Amino acid sequence: MQETNKFPLLSGNISLDLVNTEVVRWGQRYDLFLNNQDILDWLYEVKEDNSFWDEQLFIKIKERLSQVTSNIIEMRKIIRTEFESIADLHHISNNFITFLEKKIEKAPFTYKLIEHKLIPFPIGEIEDVLLSLIAFDILTLIEENKLSFLKRCSNPECVLLFVDMSGRRKWCSMKICGNRKKVAKFQHRKLEDN
Repeated sequence: MQETNKFPLLSGNISLDLVNTEVVRWGQRYDLFLNNQDILDWLYEVKEDNSFWDEQLFIKIKERLSQVTSNIIEMRKIIRTEFESIADLHHISNNFITFLEKKIEKAPFTYKLIEHKLIPFPIGEIEDVLLSLIAFDILTLIEENKLSFLKRCSNPECVLLFVDMSGRRKWCSMKICGNRKKVAKFQHRKLEDN
């Protein structure tokens, strides 16, 4: 099966977690999607937040894995460009919203009641289904005005993005960057004291 915690799932939003599958390691940008299996592993990991993702869905994904992979990577590139622009305090472009709406048009939703919650189910080719879910997630973030709180990690060597509703968060996560920077700062002070 898949490795756990292979991907930095920081947000609970599939769109942001998709963008954050590009990281920096040893000063170089590194893509966590090196092959089809990585995409499949990521989909299994983000499945936690999508209760309706069942084995039937994964059978369809596996049947069309190369199409799923190429479409998800292409979508990630577009989302990263737009999210970085938003994090740099630019407005959300109307072209981006239109792009997202067109992704949903390719796999429109039906709904099912699961555990007393109305859950959207896109219908169509599996790669369109996945892109529709990602587009729906972004449009929901826009509707809830959460993208206006999108930030870059304060570590200049990090490319991870996050939503900071408190206005006080500096790091993508304490585990990934916060503790490293605190340790580096402590060691620097220690050297100065000697």
